[in-house]
Amino acid sequence: MPKPSYRVIAPNALNTGVVFASPHSGQAYPAAFLRASQLSETAIRSSEDAFVDLLFDAAPVLGAPLLVADVPRAFVDLNRDCDELDPALIEGARGASHNPRVSSGLGVIPRVVSNGRPIYTGKMPLTEAKTRLAEHWHPYHAELQSLLDDAKASFGKAILIDCHSMPHEAIDQTSGQRPEIVLGDRFGAACSTDIVREIEAAFTRAGFRVARNAPFAGAFVTQNYGRPSRRQHAVQVEIDRALYMDEATIRPLPEFAQIKRRLTRAMADIAELGRPDARPLAAE
Repeated sequence: MPKPSYRVIAPNALNTGVVFASPHSGQAYPAAFLRASQLSETAIRSSEDAFVDLLFDAAPVLGAPLLVADVPRAFVDLNRDCDELDPALIEGARGASHNPRVSSGLGVIPRVVSNGRPIYTGKMPLTEAKTRLAEHWHPYHAELQSLLDDAKASFGKAILIDCHSMPHEAIDQTSGQRPEIVLGDRFGAACSTDIVREIEAAFTRAGFRVARNAPFAGAFVTQNYGRPSRRQHAVQVEIDRALYMDEATIRPLPEFAQIKRRLTRAMADIAELGRPDARPLAAE
């Protein structure tokens, strides 16, 4: 039997239309996958959003569900379209034309981890890729849409906060100080202007430097689930890994608890946005 694809940590009392999700923090690496990989166990974790599920685990206390992926990103990337199959890795796959993610090895079944390091020494059959999608990708996305549907039915709107981490070296410093949080709303296509403004204000009040859409504007999840005209909003949240973990050893820093407290403060304000009597918080 395959290991579970995800967990839903539900609140005792659901009282907000906000849904938090962490699609890249999974650590349930199949033993056969690790044996087939040419990378060390530390190297294969380099693309993982390590500890993001722990950073945001106050969501249920705040009345919101938290969807946590258990399947690792290096095994199946839940923030990619299921059609983004890489012909350089998967026998018989048809390449997605002009798709830079697939071309660089970062399709739904990744060929490489960070810095372009290959995971495998050869190719895999298309049947194996399809099995991974059936066992992991499809169940996760079915659950995510179900949570958003429940939120919309209960509160008149759904607000997805898709939680990620970003390598410190990936953050653009050309405009001055590096942002510590990057919000991606697909340049306004995935979330209403008012809501993303309030989310930015929540992180700013918690003491974070915040940028929007650069260098990360949101990937498949944000693009697919962000439907403001249908009262379904999505924002990708990227937090600088250097704030809370040693990126080389994948271990929490002493500052981890402090960063988590600040994130929880921002999450509390964000949860307010999903309540029926939500009012603007940005000016407070």
